[in-house]
Amino acid sequence: MNIYDISKMAGVSIATVSRVLNGSDRVSEKTRKKVLDAVEETNYIPNVFARGLTLDSMRTVGIMVAETTDRYFAKGVYYTEEALKRHGYDTILNCSGYELEDKQKALEILMSKRIDAAILIGSNYIEPIESDRSYILDASERIPIAIVNGFMEGDNIYCTFCNDFQATFDVTNRLMDAGREKIVFLYQAHTYSCKQKMAGFRAAYQARAVELDEERIVLAKNDLFDAREKLADLRARGIEFDAIVTAGDNFAVAANKFAKEHGIKVPDDLFIVGYDNSELAVTAEPEITSFDSKIEVLSAKAVDSLVKVLDGREASKKICVSGELIQRETTNF
Repeated sequence: MNIYDISKMAGVSIATVSRVLNGSDRVSEKTRKKVLDAVEETNYIPNVFARGLTLDSMRTVGIMVAETTDRYFAKGVYYTEEALKRHGYDTILNCSGYELEDKQKALEILMSKRIDAAILIGSNYIEPIESDRSYILDASERIPIAIVNGFMEGDNIYCTFCNDFQATFDVTNRLMDAGREKIVFLYQAHTYSCKQKMAGFRAAYQARAVELDEERIVLAKNDLFDAREKLADLRARGIEFDAIVTAGDNFAVAANKFAKEHGIKVPDDLFIVGYDNSELAVTAEPEITSFDSKIEVLSAKAVDSLVKVLDGREASKKICVSGELIQRETTNF
């Protein structure tokens, strides 16, 4: 038996069970009796994996991220750890990689460390096939799970993400307002975040009834050199473009290098827009216009949600944050 089972038997939420176990006075006597009856009937002893919802919390949260060499992920880990420290929680970090089996194993390892909750940083954890997300749902029956920069449904899953759809929709519209309609969308994976960005890009064309050349939607490896080669291939095949919207700043750097190598003037002949507003955007030459998806805000809100749940309070399961376009030298809107 676990706290999820108790909540189903009593017909109340996990947070309500938590409040009863924590002795909170914010529960009616009728509801308290239903929960305690279920506990007595099953001889329920709080599982160590759910102790964050009981009185014997070790105040430790697991953080899972694909890799820390990625600047976006690294910043997510940093801001998440800082927020957890402010609330008095320690952390355990596990880099999972990108393969499903490795992600499953990484979460199992974190769970074995007797953590109170887990935070998954990155939309790559939202698998395209819904059944492949079951390992997260299973874990959420034992501890609360927060996902940063992605969304999936679950009774004990709390998601914070940037409105990537609106971001690329607005950016693409601004490019068209500036007379740029032959726009390349350059992305690196079929993650939740990339799909939202691509959908926003497509929607901007649809809203203006402008024909979109599908060949300008380009998938490249998460590698500066491959992205640059993909752009060179487009040019070699005679596919013209006057702006590039990327799903990450590393691809915007690749676009910058491509332009320089081919004598293309930025921004006169080519606009370039990055994503994430990382250090890469500032150190590039020329400096890159980039969308700031507010990873520090996403991380802090994810932690706030978990802390509320661990304290037996209600928390929002879906928090959408608006980012901000930071204009620099690669555009002149």
